[in-house]
Amino acid sequence: MGKKLAAVQSSYIPWKGYFDLLHSVDEFVLFDDVQYTRRDWRSRNRIKTRDGTAWLTVPVNTKGHYLSPIKCITVSEDDWAERHWKTLVAAYSRTPYFTRYEDAIRELYLEGRHTHLSTVNRRLIEGVCGLLGIATRISWSMDYEIVPGRNERLIALCRQAGADVYVSGPTAREYIDLDLFRANGIAVEFFDYSGYPEYPQIHPPFEHHVTVLDLLFHTGDDAPRHMLTFGAVAASARS
Repeated sequence: MGKKLAAVQSSYIPWKGYFDLLHSVDEFVLFDDVQYTRRDWRSRNRIKTRDGTAWLTVPVNTKGHYLSPIKCITVSEDDWAERHWKTLVAAYSRTPYFTRYEDAIRELYLEGRHTHLSTVNRRLIEGVCGLLGIATRISWSMDYEIVPGRNERLIALCRQAGADVYVSGPTAREYIDLDLFRANGIAVEFFDYSGYPEYPQIHPPFEHHVTVLDLLFHTGDDAPRHMLTFGAVAASARS
């Protein structure tokens, strides 16, 4: 099997599926020189609270930057990290494994001040990877030469990174040109997010589409058992 690569925009404390895709490849490219999209996963995610799901949103400067790439978007308020951390404490302090991860996640929020959304997201993504035991190489799309064309750009990323398998999320089926990838010697795989098992959440009903922090706080070392790419458990979860 050759080298596998995925390229996805950075997201704020993403859901478990993001980390499953990341874990499934040899190199994960944060595709942050594409246009920033407002009210999207780039700057926000959901948590579970006693009152249902709630958004945590990083305040960013968007006025006059509607066409700017993600890498250029800056944080607009200095105290957002403290507010988010306090909200996480309020929502999850009673979960079984909150104290297990409290110090590590507090440090990710409060000791790494960054002015750009991309670096905020990368710091949190890499921190969670460490907690899950994910060792995939993470790089920026800006590390590579930019080639025009949506499919052509992805093919160029693969070729420059020495990858011969491109792993994509399922929604990309709408625009991925399989013949063009094949002509360039690159196989395409579409990641399947179906088959996730539920886990106990202290505030029912159960919700899959929340930050991965919810999974860590509720399941601790068993978090990989509730994901799709960790060995034999992955196979049983998909069956």
